[in-house]
Amino acid sequence: MTTYISFLSFTEQGNKTIKDLPARIAAGRQAFEGNGGKLLNYHLTLGSQDAVVVYEFPDDETAARMALAQAGIGNLRATAMRAFTEAEIPGILNGMP
Repeated sequence: MTTYISFLSFTEQGNKTIKDLPARIAAGRQAFEGNGGKLLNYHLTLGSQDAVVVYEFPDDETAARMALAQAGIGNLRATAMRAFTEAEIPGILNGMP
């Protein structure tokens, strides 16, 4: 599985319905699992981003599809990135010239 991190900003719609957030997280978890992924962590944050999410999917295409689907609901804007686990670091470093 490939690990990803997304920084989330709630939209006006998402802020108006913020009390529904626990249900939205549960629905997102089910959607991720239904597409072969796993929601590892969901953290509300202070500062420029409203939340940080750590999750896994089998490939980039599935991760992109799910990120677009979640953003399309209209409650958030997301910036997603590929993350490398601690276990993957030696393989990356071993390939350096």
